[in-house]
Amino acid sequence: MDKDCKPNVSPSENGPLVTCIGMENNKRKEIYPVNENHEANFKKEIVGNAESIMSQGDEVMFKEEIGMNNKLFQVQNIEMKIKDKHEIGEELLTFSEKFYVNHTVKQSAMKPHQCSYCGKGFVNNSQSILHMRTHTGEKPYQCTHCDKAFFQNSDLKRHIRTHTKEKPYRCSHCDKTFSQNGILVSHMRTHTGDRPYQCSQCDKAYTVRSHLTVHMRTHSGDKPYQCSQCDKAFSLNGRLISHMRTHTGEKPYQCSVCKKTFAQNSHLKVHMRIHTGEKPYQCTLCDKAFTFSSHLTNHMRTHTGEKPYKCSLCDKAFSQNIHLVIHMEMHTGVKPFNCNHCDKSFSSNYDLKMHMQLLTGEKQYKCSQCDKAYSVKGNLKVHMRTHSGDKPYQCSHCHKSFSTNNALKKHLITHTGEKAHQCIHCGKAFALNQHLIRHIRTHTGKKPYQCSHCEEDFSQHQNLIKHMRTHSIEPILI
Repeated sequence: MDKDCKPNVSPSENGPLVTCIGMENNKRKEIYPVNENHEANFKKEIVGNAESIMSQGDEVMFKEEIGMNNKLFQVQNIEMKIKDKHEIGEELLTFSEKFYVNHTVKQSAMKPHQCSYCGKGFVNNSQSILHMRTHTGEKPYQCTHCDKAFFQNSDLKRHIRTHTKEKPYRCSHCDKTFSQNGILVSHMRTHTGDRPYQCSQCDKAYTVRSHLTVHMRTHSGDKPYQCSQCDKAFSLNGRLISHMRTHTGEKPYQCSVCKKTFAQNSHLKVHMRIHTGEKPYQCTLCDKAFTFSSHLTNHMRTHTGEKPYKCSLCDKAFSQNIHLVIHMEMHTGVKPFNCNHCDKSFSSNYDLKMHMQLLTGEKQYKCSQCDKAYSVKGNLKVHMRTHSGDKPYQCSHCHKSFSTNNALKKHLITHTGEKAHQCIHCGKAFALNQHLIRHIRTHTGKKPYQCSHCEEDFSQHQNLIKHMRTHSIEPILI
Protein backbone atom coordinates (compact mmCIF):
# COMPACT_ATOMS: atom_id res chain seq x y z
CA MET A 1 0.00 0.00 0.00
CA ASP A 2 1.17 3.52 -0.77
CA LYS A 3 2.78 5.12 2.25
CA ASP A 4 0.60 8.24 1.82
CA CYS A 5 -2.60 6.24 1.74
CA LYS A 6 -3.79 5.42 5.27
CA PRO A 7 -7.03 3.55 5.94
CA ASN A 8 -9.88 4.83 8.08
CA VAL A 9 -12.63 2.50 9.26
CA SER A 10 -15.88 3.76 10.75
CA PRO A 11 -19.16 1.93 11.57
CA SER A 12 -21.84 1.53 8.86
CA GLU A 13 -25.11 -0.39 8.85
CA ASN A 14 -24.08 -1.95 5.53
CA GLY A 15 -20.66 -3.12 6.77
CA PRO A 16 -17.29 -1.51 7.42
CA LEU A 17 -16.79 1.90 5.88
CA VAL A 18 -13.25 2.10 4.53
CA THR A 19 -11.65 5.39 3.58
CA CYS A 20 -8.36 5.63 1.75
CA ILE A 21 -6.68 8.81 2.94
CA GLY A 22 -4.63 10.68 0.32
CA MET A 23 -6.71 9.93 -2.80
CA GLU A 24 -7.08 12.63 -5.49
CA ASN A 25 -9.66 15.41 -5.07
CA ASN A 26 -10.44 14.36 -1.49
CA LYS A 27 -12.42 11.28 -2.56
CA ARG A 28 -13.12 8.19 -0.50
CA LYS A 29 -14.46 4.78 -1.47
CA GLU A 30 -17.36 3.39 0.56
CA ILE A 31 -18.21 -0.34 0.43
CA TYR A 32 -21.89 -1.41 0.14
CA PRO A 33 -23.74 -4.57 -1.06
CA VAL A 34 -24.29 -4.88 -4.85
CA ASN A 35 -24.26 -8.39 -6.38
CA GLU A 36 -22.94 -11.93 -5.93
CA ASN A 37 -20.48 -11.77 -8.84
CA HIS A 38 -18.73 -8.77 -7.32
CA GLU A 39 -18.58 -10.53 -3.96
CA ALA A 40 -17.15 -13.73 -5.47
CA ASN A 41 -14.46 -11.92 -7.45
CA PHE A 42 -13.52 -9.76 -4.48
CA LYS A 43 -13.24 -12.75 -2.11
CA LYS A 44 -11.17 -14.63 -4.67
CA GLU A 45 -8.78 -11.69 -4.89
CA ILE A 46 -8.31 -11.21 -1.17
CA VAL A 47 -8.11 -14.94 -0.37
CA GLY A 48 -5.42 -15.28 -3.04
CA ASN A 49 -3.47 -12.41 -1.52
CA ALA A 50 -3.91 -13.87 1.96
CA GLU A 51 -2.41 -17.19 0.95
CA SER A 52 0.77 -15.46 -0.19
CA ILE A 53 1.42 -13.32 2.89
CA MET A 54 -0.37 -14.90 5.85
CA SER A 55 0.45 -17.81 8.05
CA GLN A 56 -1.88 -20.83 8.02
CA GLY A 57 -3.58 -19.71 11.23
CA ASP A 58 -4.08 -16.16 9.97
CA GLU A 59 -5.51 -17.46 6.71
CA VAL A 60 -8.11 -19.61 8.50
CA MET A 61 -9.14 -16.71 10.70
CA PHE A 62 -9.31 -14.44 7.63
CA LYS A 63 -11.52 -16.90 5.66
CA GLU A 64 -13.82 -17.37 8.64
CA GLU A 65 -14.20 -13.62 8.92
CA ILE A 66 -15.05 -13.31 5.21
CA GLY A 67 -17.47 -16.22 5.48
CA MET A 68 -19.34 -14.47 8.28
CA ASN A 69 -19.86 -11.41 6.07
CA ASN A 70 -22.86 -12.31 3.86
CA LYS A 71 -23.19 -8.76 2.57
CA LEU A 72 -22.27 -7.94 -1.03
CA PHE A 73 -20.10 -5.03 -2.16
CA GLN A 74 -20.75 -1.78 -4.00
CA VAL A 75 -18.26 1.06 -4.46
CA GLN A 76 -19.64 4.57 -4.32
CA ASN A 77 -17.68 7.86 -4.46
CA ILE A 78 -18.44 10.27 -1.62
CA GLU A 79 -17.00 13.74 -1.05
CA MET A 80 -15.12 13.98 2.26
CA LYS A 81 -12.74 16.25 4.08
CA ILE A 82 -9.32 14.58 4.43
CA LYS A 83 -8.77 13.35 7.92
CA ASP A 84 -5.42 13.28 9.61
CA LYS A 85 -3.60 10.41 7.93
CA HIS A 86 -2.07 9.36 11.29
CA GLU A 87 -5.45 9.29 13.07
CA ILE A 88 -5.96 5.52 12.68
CA GLY A 89 -3.23 3.03 11.95
CA GLU A 90 -3.29 -0.21 10.00
CA GLU A 91 -2.82 -2.20 13.17
CA LEU A 92 -6.45 -1.42 14.14
CA LEU A 93 -7.84 -3.12 11.01
CA THR A 94 -8.96 -6.75 10.76
CA PHE A 95 -7.48 -8.89 8.00
CA SER A 96 -10.53 -8.45 5.76
CA GLU A 97 -10.58 -4.69 6.33
CA LYS A 98 -6.92 -4.45 5.29
CA PHE A 99 -7.72 -6.14 2.02
CA TYR A 100 -10.79 -3.95 1.50
CA VAL A 101 -8.40 -1.02 1.58
CA ASN A 102 -5.96 -2.78 -0.75
CA HIS A 103 -8.78 -3.53 -3.23
CA THR A 104 -10.05 0.08 -3.07
CA VAL A 105 -6.62 1.53 -3.80
CA LYS A 106 -6.12 -0.92 -6.69
CA GLN A 107 -9.48 0.04 -8.26
CA SER A 108 -8.60 3.74 -7.95
CA ALA A 109 -5.21 3.16 -9.57
CA MET A 110 -6.93 1.39 -12.49
CA LYS A 111 -8.80 4.62 -13.38
CA PRO A 112 -6.18 7.36 -13.14
CA HIS A 113 -7.90 9.87 -15.50
CA GLN A 114 -10.38 11.85 -13.46
CA CYS A 115 -13.10 14.29 -14.60
CA SER A 116 -12.52 17.80 -13.23
CA TYR A 117 -16.30 18.47 -13.26
CA CYS A 118 -17.75 15.44 -11.46
CA GLY A 119 -14.73 13.42 -10.30
CA LYS A 120 -15.58 10.30 -12.34
CA GLY A 121 -12.52 8.15 -13.11
CA PHE A 122 -11.54 6.51 -16.42
CA VAL A 123 -9.05 3.85 -17.47
CA ASN A 124 -7.61 5.86 -20.34
CA ASN A 125 -7.44 9.49 -21.40
CA SER A 126 -9.62 9.03 -24.52
CA GLN A 127 -12.55 7.90 -22.36
CA SER A 128 -12.03 10.91 -20.14
CA ILE A 129 -12.05 13.27 -23.16
CA LEU A 130 -15.32 11.74 -24.45
CA HIS A 131 -16.90 12.10 -21.01
CA MET A 132 -15.84 15.76 -20.72
CA ARG A 133 -17.92 16.56 -23.83
CA THR A 134 -21.07 15.65 -21.90
CA HIS A 135 -20.25 18.64 -19.66
CA THR A 136 -18.95 21.06 -22.32
CA GLY A 137 -21.47 20.16 -25.04
CA GLU A 138 -18.67 19.95 -27.61
CA LYS A 139 -19.60 17.97 -30.76
CA PRO A 140 -16.50 17.90 -32.98
CA TYR A 141 -17.72 15.27 -35.46
CA GLN A 142 -19.79 17.03 -38.14
CA CYS A 143 -21.91 15.22 -40.78
CA THR A 144 -21.00 16.30 -44.32
CA HIS A 145 -24.51 15.49 -45.58
CA CYS A 146 -26.56 17.50 -43.07
CA ASP A 147 -25.99 19.89 -40.15
CA LYS A 148 -25.95 17.26 -37.40
CA ALA A 149 -22.88 16.90 -35.14
CA PHE A 150 -21.84 14.23 -32.63
CA PHE A 151 -19.76 13.69 -29.46
CA GLN A 152 -17.79 10.78 -30.88
CA ASN A 153 -16.75 9.45 -34.26
CA SER A 154 -18.60 6.12 -33.87
CA ASP A 155 -21.91 8.00 -33.53
CA LEU A 156 -21.14 9.95 -36.71
CA LYS A 157 -20.36 6.71 -38.58
CA ARG A 158 -23.71 5.24 -37.54
CA HIS A 159 -25.48 8.44 -38.59
CA ILE A 160 -23.74 8.51 -42.00
CA ARG A 161 -25.42 5.18 -42.81
CA THR A 162 -28.81 6.93 -42.72
CA HIS A 163 -27.58 8.89 -45.75
CA THR A 164 -25.63 6.16 -47.56
CA LYS A 165 -28.21 3.42 -46.74
CA GLU A 166 -25.28 1.13 -45.90
CA LYS A 167 -26.35 -1.92 -43.86
CA PRO A 168 -23.22 -3.95 -43.04
CA TYR A 169 -24.79 -6.22 -40.38
CA ARG A 170 -26.48 -9.27 -41.93
CA CYS A 171 -28.84 -11.74 -40.23
CA SER A 172 -27.64 -15.35 -40.64
CA HIS A 173 -31.22 -16.66 -40.60
CA CYS A 174 -33.13 -14.50 -43.09
CA ASP A 175 -30.50 -12.39 -44.90
CA LYS A 176 -31.97 -9.11 -43.62
CA THR A 177 -29.37 -6.37 -43.19
CA PHE A 178 -29.07 -3.59 -40.63
CA SER A 179 -27.12 -0.37 -40.19
CA GLN A 180 -26.25 -1.06 -36.54
CA ASN A 181 -25.12 -4.19 -34.72
CA GLY A 182 -27.47 -3.48 -31.82
CA ILE A 183 -30.46 -3.57 -34.19
CA LEU A 184 -29.24 -6.91 -35.56
CA VAL A 185 -28.99 -8.31 -32.02
CA SER A 186 -32.60 -7.22 -31.34
CA HIS A 187 -33.73 -8.67 -34.69
CA MET A 188 -32.13 -12.05 -33.92
CA ARG A 189 -34.56 -12.40 -31.02
CA THR A 190 -37.43 -12.60 -33.54
CA HIS A 191 -35.84 -15.88 -34.65
CA THR A 192 -34.91 -17.23 -31.20
CA GLY A 193 -38.11 -16.06 -29.50
CA ASP A 194 -36.04 -14.56 -26.68
CA ARG A 195 -37.87 -11.76 -24.83
CA PRO A 196 -35.61 -10.78 -21.95
CA TYR A 197 -37.44 -7.57 -20.96
CA GLN A 198 -40.45 -8.50 -18.81
CA CYS A 199 -43.14 -6.06 -17.61
CA SER A 200 -43.45 -6.10 -13.81
CA GLN A 201 -47.17 -5.25 -13.93
CA CYS A 202 -48.49 -7.66 -16.58
CA ASP A 203 -47.29 -10.72 -18.46
CA LYS A 204 -45.97 -8.91 -21.54
CA ALA A 205 -42.31 -9.27 -22.50
CA TYR A 206 -40.19 -7.55 -25.14
CA THR A 207 -37.10 -8.17 -27.24
CA VAL A 208 -35.87 -4.57 -26.84
CA ARG A 209 -35.55 -2.62 -23.58
CA SER A 210 -36.90 0.60 -25.15
CA HIS A 211 -40.12 -1.22 -26.09
CA LEU A 212 -40.60 -2.16 -22.43
CA THR A 213 -39.98 1.47 -21.41
CA VAL A 214 -42.69 2.63 -23.84
CA HIS A 215 -45.05 -0.14 -22.69
CA MET A 216 -44.68 0.86 -19.03
CA ARG A 217 -46.24 4.21 -19.95
CA THR A 218 -49.50 2.38 -20.70
CA HIS A 219 -49.58 1.51 -16.98
CA SER A 220 -48.36 4.87 -15.69
CA GLY A 221 -50.20 7.05 -18.25
CA ASP A 222 -46.98 9.00 -18.66
CA LYS A 223 -46.79 11.20 -21.79
CA PRO A 224 -43.46 13.00 -21.49
CA TYR A 225 -43.35 14.45 -25.02
CA GLN A 226 -45.32 17.72 -25.09
CA CYS A 227 -46.14 19.66 -28.26
CA SER A 228 -44.91 23.27 -28.05
CA GLN A 229 -47.65 24.46 -30.44
CA CYS A 230 -50.74 22.94 -28.80
CA ASP A 231 -51.65 21.08 -25.61
CA LYS A 232 -51.21 17.57 -27.01
CA ALA A 233 -48.74 15.18 -25.36
CA PHE A 234 -47.36 11.84 -26.50
CA SER A 235 -45.82 8.71 -24.97
CA LEU A 236 -43.33 8.39 -27.85
CA ASN A 237 -40.94 11.01 -29.20
CA GLY A 238 -41.52 9.70 -32.74
CA ARG A 239 -45.24 10.44 -32.45
CA LEU A 240 -44.47 13.98 -31.31
CA ILE A 241 -42.15 14.47 -34.32
CA SER A 242 -44.88 13.23 -36.68
CA HIS A 243 -47.45 15.45 -34.95
CA MET A 244 -45.25 18.54 -35.23
CA ARG A 245 -45.41 18.19 -39.02
CA THR A 246 -49.14 18.91 -38.86
CA HIS A 247 -48.10 22.37 -37.60
CA THR A 248 -45.08 22.93 -39.85
CA GLY A 249 -46.43 21.25 -43.00
CA GLU A 250 -43.06 19.49 -43.42
CA LYS A 251 -43.05 16.42 -45.69
CA PRO A 252 -39.48 15.06 -45.60
CA TYR A 253 -40.13 11.66 -47.24
CA GLN A 254 -40.06 11.86 -51.04
CA CYS A 255 -40.98 9.19 -53.57
CA SER A 256 -38.02 8.50 -55.86
CA VAL A 257 -40.35 7.70 -58.78
CA CYS A 258 -42.97 10.45 -58.88
CA LYS A 259 -41.43 12.94 -56.36
CA LYS A 260 -44.58 13.00 -54.21
CA THR A 261 -43.75 13.86 -50.58
CA PHE A 262 -45.09 12.53 -47.30
CA ALA A 263 -45.01 13.54 -43.64
CA GLN A 264 -44.31 9.98 -42.45
CA ASN A 265 -42.03 7.27 -43.77
CA SER A 266 -44.76 4.63 -43.34
CA HIS A 267 -46.97 6.59 -45.76
CA LEU A 268 -44.16 6.63 -48.32
CA LYS A 269 -43.70 2.85 -47.98
CA VAL A 270 -47.40 2.27 -48.66
CA HIS A 271 -47.30 4.71 -51.60
CA MET A 272 -44.35 2.86 -53.18
CA ARG A 273 -46.59 -0.19 -53.69
CA ILE A 274 -48.42 1.77 -56.37
CA HIS A 275 -45.17 1.84 -58.37
CA THR A 276 -43.89 -1.66 -57.52
CA GLY A 277 -47.27 -3.38 -57.93
CA GLU A 278 -46.82 -5.13 -54.59
CA LYS A 279 -50.08 -6.43 -53.10
CA PRO A 280 -49.27 -7.92 -49.69
CA TYR A 281 -52.86 -8.21 -48.42
CA GLN A 282 -54.39 -11.49 -49.66
CA CYS A 283 -58.09 -12.44 -49.39
CA THR A 284 -58.51 -15.80 -47.64
CA LEU A 285 -61.79 -16.56 -49.46
CA CYS A 286 -60.70 -15.87 -53.05
CA ASP A 287 -57.48 -15.23 -54.95
CA LYS A 288 -57.65 -11.43 -54.85
CA ALA A 289 -54.84 -9.41 -53.31
CA PHE A 290 -54.66 -5.72 -52.41
CA THR A 291 -52.14 -2.94 -52.07
CA PHE A 292 -53.71 -1.52 -48.90
CA SER A 293 -55.05 -3.20 -45.78
CA SER A 294 -58.18 -1.03 -45.89
CA HIS A 295 -58.95 -2.28 -49.42
CA LEU A 296 -58.83 -5.88 -48.19
CA THR A 297 -61.16 -4.97 -45.30
CA ASN A 298 -63.66 -3.45 -47.74
CA HIS A 299 -63.36 -6.43 -50.08
CA MET A 300 -64.05 -8.96 -47.29
CA ARG A 301 -67.46 -7.34 -46.83
CA THR A 302 -68.40 -8.46 -50.35
CA HIS A 303 -68.09 -12.01 -48.98
CA THR A 304 -69.69 -11.42 -45.57
CA GLY A 305 -72.33 -8.89 -46.64
CA GLU A 306 -71.43 -6.72 -43.65
CA LYS A 307 -72.58 -3.09 -43.83
CA PRO A 308 -71.36 -1.35 -40.67
CA TYR A 309 -71.99 2.24 -41.81
CA LYS A 310 -75.62 3.15 -41.13
CA CYS A 311 -77.46 6.33 -42.09
CA SER A 312 -78.89 8.17 -39.07
CA LEU A 313 -81.74 9.68 -41.13
CA CYS A 314 -82.99 6.59 -42.96
CA ASP A 315 -82.47 2.85 -42.70
CA LYS A 316 -79.80 2.52 -45.39
CA ALA A 317 -76.48 0.91 -44.55
CA PHE A 318 -73.19 0.79 -46.44
CA SER A 319 -70.09 -1.38 -46.54
CA GLN A 320 -67.77 1.64 -46.83
CA ASN A 321 -67.77 4.94 -44.96
CA ILE A 322 -67.24 6.96 -48.15
CA HIS A 323 -70.52 5.59 -49.51
CA LEU A 324 -72.32 6.75 -46.36
CA VAL A 325 -70.72 10.22 -46.68
CA ILE A 326 -71.97 10.49 -50.28
CA HIS A 327 -75.41 9.26 -49.22
CA MET A 328 -75.66 11.82 -46.38
CA GLU A 329 -75.16 14.63 -48.89
CA MET A 330 -78.48 13.61 -50.46
CA HIS A 331 -80.14 14.43 -47.12
CA THR A 332 -78.24 17.65 -46.42
CA GLY A 333 -78.33 19.07 -49.95
CA VAL A 334 -74.60 19.86 -49.79
CA LYS A 335 -72.89 19.81 -53.20
CA PRO A 336 -69.13 20.03 -52.60
CA PHE A 337 -68.00 18.74 -56.01
CA ASN A 338 -67.64 21.62 -58.47
CA CYS A 339 -67.13 21.40 -62.21
CA ASN A 340 -64.05 23.30 -63.45
CA HIS A 341 -65.66 23.93 -66.84
CA CYS A 342 -69.03 25.34 -65.75
CA ASP A 343 -70.78 26.56 -62.62
CA LYS A 344 -72.51 23.26 -61.78
CA SER A 345 -72.00 21.50 -58.44
CA PHE A 346 -72.73 17.92 -57.39
CA SER A 347 -73.37 16.02 -54.18
CA SER A 348 -70.97 13.19 -55.08
CA ASN A 349 -67.79 12.70 -57.03
CA TYR A 350 -69.62 10.05 -59.07
CA ASP A 351 -72.11 12.65 -60.32
CA LEU A 352 -69.27 15.02 -61.18
CA LYS A 353 -67.53 12.26 -63.16
CA MET A 354 -70.74 11.54 -65.07
CA HIS A 355 -71.02 15.23 -65.87
CA MET A 356 -67.39 15.39 -67.05
CA GLN A 357 -68.01 12.43 -69.35
CA LEU A 358 -70.66 14.43 -71.15
CA LEU A 359 -68.27 17.35 -71.62
CA THR A 360 -65.22 15.37 -72.74
CA GLY A 361 -66.69 12.18 -74.15
CA GLU A 362 -63.43 10.52 -73.12
CA LYS A 363 -63.33 6.75 -72.50
CA GLN A 364 -59.80 6.13 -71.32
CA TYR A 365 -60.25 2.56 -70.03
CA LYS A 366 -60.00 0.28 -73.09
CA CYS A 367 -60.54 -3.48 -73.17
CA SER A 368 -57.40 -5.33 -74.30
CA GLN A 369 -59.45 -8.17 -75.85
CA CYS A 370 -62.12 -6.31 -77.78
CA ASP A 371 -62.83 -2.77 -78.98
CA LYS A 372 -64.99 -1.69 -76.02
CA ALA A 373 -63.91 1.30 -73.94
CA TYR A 374 -65.12 2.78 -70.66
CA SER A 375 -64.79 6.05 -68.83
CA VAL A 376 -65.05 4.32 -65.43
CA LYS A 377 -62.29 1.88 -64.44
CA GLY A 378 -64.66 -0.29 -62.41
CA ASN A 379 -66.85 -0.82 -65.46
CA LEU A 380 -63.88 -2.15 -67.41
CA LYS A 381 -63.18 -4.61 -64.56
CA VAL A 382 -66.77 -5.90 -64.74
CA HIS A 383 -66.55 -6.16 -68.51
CA MET A 384 -63.28 -8.12 -68.37
CA ARG A 385 -65.12 -10.87 -66.48
CA THR A 386 -67.12 -11.57 -69.66
CA HIS A 387 -63.78 -12.58 -71.23
CA SER A 388 -62.21 -14.35 -68.24
CA GLY A 389 -65.41 -15.99 -66.95
CA ASP A 390 -64.48 -14.80 -63.45
CA LYS A 391 -67.40 -14.86 -61.00
CA PRO A 392 -66.08 -13.80 -57.61
CA TYR A 393 -69.45 -13.45 -55.84
CA GLN A 394 -70.62 -16.86 -54.59
CA CYS A 395 -73.97 -17.82 -53.09
CA SER A 396 -73.62 -19.41 -49.64
CA HIS A 397 -76.74 -21.57 -50.19
CA CYS A 398 -76.17 -23.24 -53.56
CA HIS A 399 -72.59 -22.17 -54.43
CA LYS A 400 -73.67 -20.45 -57.63
CA SER A 401 -71.31 -17.65 -58.60
CA PHE A 402 -71.93 -14.23 -60.12
CA SER A 403 -69.82 -11.59 -61.82
CA THR A 404 -71.31 -8.69 -59.81
CA ASN A 405 -72.46 -8.26 -56.23
CA ASN A 406 -75.85 -6.91 -57.36
CA ALA A 407 -76.52 -10.11 -59.31
CA LEU A 408 -75.74 -12.17 -56.19
CA LYS A 409 -78.16 -10.08 -54.08
CA LYS A 410 -81.00 -10.66 -56.53
CA HIS A 411 -80.26 -14.39 -56.58
CA LEU A 412 -80.33 -14.73 -52.78
CA ILE A 413 -84.03 -13.81 -52.74
CA THR A 414 -84.85 -17.03 -54.61
CA HIS A 415 -83.61 -19.05 -51.63
CA THR A 416 -85.29 -17.32 -48.72
CA GLY A 417 -88.57 -16.26 -50.31
CA GLU A 418 -88.93 -14.03 -47.25
CA LYS A 419 -90.65 -10.68 -47.67
CA ALA A 420 -89.94 -8.91 -44.42
CA HIS A 421 -90.26 -5.34 -45.69
CA GLN A 422 -93.90 -4.19 -45.75
CA CYS A 423 -95.35 -0.95 -47.12
CA ILE A 424 -97.18 1.12 -44.48
CA HIS A 425 -99.43 2.64 -47.16
CA CYS A 426 -100.81 -0.45 -48.90
CA GLY A 427 -99.44 -3.47 -47.03
CA LYS A 428 -97.41 -4.84 -49.96
CA ALA A 429 -94.33 -6.78 -48.84
CA PHE A 430 -90.85 -7.00 -50.39
CA ALA A 431 -87.82 -9.24 -50.02
CA LEU A 432 -85.37 -6.34 -50.13
CA ASN A 433 -85.59 -3.06 -48.24
CA GLN A 434 -84.39 -1.15 -51.32
CA HIS A 435 -87.41 -2.52 -53.23
CA LEU A 436 -89.71 -1.25 -50.49
CA ILE A 437 -88.09 2.20 -50.60
CA ARG A 438 -88.53 2.29 -54.35
CA HIS A 439 -92.19 1.25 -53.98
CA ILE A 440 -92.94 3.89 -51.34
CA ARG A 441 -91.95 6.56 -53.84
CA THR A 442 -94.99 5.58 -55.91
CA HIS A 443 -97.04 6.80 -52.92
CA THR A 444 -94.99 9.88 -52.00
CA GLY A 445 -94.00 10.96 -55.52
CA LYS A 446 -90.40 11.47 -54.37
CA LYS A 447 -87.79 11.46 -57.14
CA PRO A 448 -84.31 11.57 -55.54
CA TYR A 449 -82.27 10.71 -58.65
CA GLN A 450 -81.45 13.77 -60.74
CA CYS A 451 -79.68 13.88 -64.09
CA SER A 452 -76.48 15.89 -63.80
CA HIS A 453 -76.94 17.17 -67.37
CA CYS A 454 -80.57 18.19 -67.77
CA GLU A 455 -81.71 18.02 -64.10
CA GLU A 456 -84.63 15.66 -64.85
CA ASP A 457 -85.69 13.70 -61.76
CA PHE A 458 -86.38 9.98 -61.35
CA SER A 459 -87.83 7.80 -58.61
CA GLN A 460 -85.57 4.83 -59.47
CA HIS A 461 -81.85 4.72 -60.04
CA GLN A 462 -82.14 2.30 -62.98
CA ASN A 463 -84.42 4.78 -64.75
CA LEU A 464 -81.76 7.47 -64.31
CA ILE A 465 -79.16 5.08 -65.81
CA LYS A 466 -81.34 4.51 -68.86
CA HIS A 467 -81.92 8.24 -69.21
CA MET A 468 -78.21 9.11 -68.93
CA ARG A 469 -77.47 6.92 -71.93
CA THR A 470 -79.58 9.30 -74.01
CA HIS A 471 -76.87 11.88 -73.25
CA SER A 472 -74.14 9.33 -74.15
CA ILE A 473 -73.07 9.22 -70.48
CA GLU A 474 -71.80 5.90 -69.18
CA PRO A 475 -73.25 4.83 -65.82
CA ILE A 476 -71.22 2.85 -63.26
CA LEU A 477 -72.09 -0.87 -63.55
CA ILE A 478 -70.82 -2.25 -60.22
